[in-house]
Amino acid sequence: MLADSEMARRPKYLNPLRIRLPLPGVISIMHRVSGAVLFIALPLLLYWFQQSLTSLAAFDALKAVFSDWPVKIIALGLLWGYFHHLCAGLRHLALDLHFGTGLAAARLSSALVLAAGVLLTVVAAVLLW
Repeated sequence: MLADSEMARRPKYLNPLRIRLPLPGVISIMHRVSGAVLFIALPLLLYWFQQSLTSLAAFDALKAVFSDWPVKIIALGLLWGYFHHLCAGLRHLALDLHFGTGLAAARLSSALVLAAGVLLTVVAAVLLW
C-alpha cells in the first residue's frame, strides 16, 4: 500500500500537454514515433525505389518529383527520422548493456542522440542535394 503522503503527490489526471518529461524521456518517445513513421512510410519508400529501377525514364520522372521542395522536405524529414531512430536505438542498446544508466550519462547521451541525428541529416542532405 502507498502512504497517504505519496498518494497526495500523485496526479489525479494525466494531461500529456502539461507533463514535463526530462530529455531522456523525450528522446525515448521520439525514438518510438520515428520508428512508427518510418514503418508507415516504408511502402512508399519501397515503391519509389522500385520505380527508380524500372527504366531510365521512370528514374528521371522520380528525379523530377524529388526536385520539388515539398517532396524534399518530406524526404529530409524521413532522413532525419532514420538517423534519429538509428542513434536512439544504439543508445537504447547501450542502456540495455548497463552503459550510461546514471542520470548525468543518460542526459548526455540523449543530447548526443539529438545532435547526432541533426548532424547526420545535414551531412546527408548536403551530399544528396
